[in-house]
Amino acid sequence: GNVTDMTHELGLYEMESQQEVNPVFLQQLRELDIPEEAAKQALLHTQNVSAEEAAMYYFNKLENEDEGDEDLMYKMVFVVNMELSMGVGKVAAQVGHAAVGLYQALQEKNSWREMAWRWDHAGGKKIVLQGTNMAHLLELQALAMSLSLPTKLVQDAGHTQVEPGSCTVLAIIGEEEMVNNVTGSLKLL
Repeated sequence: GNVTDMTHELGLYEMESQQEVNPVFLQQLRELDIPEEAAKQALLHTQNVSAEEAAMYYFNKLENEDEGDEDLMYKMVFVVNMELSMGVGKVAAQVGHAAVGLYQALQEKNSWREMAWRWDHAGGKKIVLQGTNMAHLLELQALAMSLSLPTKLVQDAGHTQVEPGSCTVLAIIGEEEMVNNVTGSLKLL
């Protein structure tokens, strides 16, 4: 028989066995570059009605998942300890230390490494903000850590301009809205 007969027979057979998928539809979905497992799941979810139904289901699901995950925007923020009144070059160097230090720390955990990758590929957004003093930086770091955001606090060796052990910059990275929970009220530097 032709394809429609075959599909019809399989359709009847389907009613008895829900877990089997229609091989004709499966083949059509594979031709759309849908991975086999995903194609099977999509057919089961749409009761094997047609390849079109399953494809729609798959692509809708994919889109919604992407919105949940892929499209998250990440940013790195640097909170500068304004009490130290560092010169521009000094601040630039300390922010550089913070960025490199935090990026290195991100390589230590798989989930963080992925965050670093996504942040990088989305343009590596960096924002420099004003912090009041060392206590303020420590408070922000504690808050960020409680939200599981990676942080890096730079302590100056004190060779130039500031006291040894002073905290100069706090770097935080994460999904924008999460980071805003920590630093959203601070002024730009």
